[in-house]
Amino acid sequence: MVHFVGAGPGAPDLITVRGARLLGEADVVVWAGSLVNGELLGLCKEGCEIHDSSRLTLEETTAILSEADRSGKVCVRLHTGDPCLFGAIREQMEELDRLGVEYDVVPGVSSFCGAASAIKREYTVPGVSQTVIISRMEGKTPVPRREGIAELSRHGASMVLFLSSGMIRELCVELLKGGAYKADTPCCVVYKATWADERIVEGTLSDIADRAEAAGIKKTALVLVGDFLGGSYGKSLLYDKSFSTEFRKAVEK
Repeated sequence: MVHFVGAGPGAPDLITVRGARLLGEADVVVWAGSLVNGELLGLCKEGCEIHDSSRLTLEETTAILSEADRSGKVCVRLHTGDPCLFGAIREQMEELDRLGVEYDVVPGVSSFCGAASAIKREYTVPGVSQTVIISRMEGKTPVPRREGIAELSRHGASMVLFLSSGMIRELCVELLKGGAYKADTPCCVVYKATWADERIVEGTLSDIADRAEAAGIKKTALVLVGDFLGGSYGKSLLYDKSFSTEFRKAVEK
């Protein structure tokens, strides 16, 4: 059996209980060495065979996983955050399907959740935004035209951009093209959310590029954009004493 495991956003104690257990039971671990916190490997048992996938191709990774399965070994494929976001796991799973190798997926805490906890903000707040757009700036790898940053920014929703901090100046230009965001729209860059060396750079779309570049942040960071970062919002009706729910009657005024 191969277990695809989400390592969480960075801090080693933010891996799930199930993920930690499987990592401790694994005979073979293939981990995303360029992204996952290496401290997590301390959970591996003595003698565990460890491979860094940042140096491997899809074919090489598949060969390691399939050989481990044929040998009756427990294998963990350790991905950063939650593997369903920019994890490139579908192609790996299809290769295992082709070879008849069984696998499962253990979800993890995504870095976009870690970033929200770092800045102590909620992406969805009444009267401001009830939608979160998770995407990335087009770079070496293209994105569908309908999902370009300028197109997505028209919604004015809370936005989380992966893999884009190294192009932040161009990113800000694209974000402003949609018309919903303005030069004074709040924006922040969260570097290595939940890691020991986490850093947060705050600003607006007019100055965040200068601030991030001055801080030397070019990768391993998320760019967060939207009015959810500001101070104005409406309180939730869920806890309003004048609002009835299935579990609580409204208090009469």
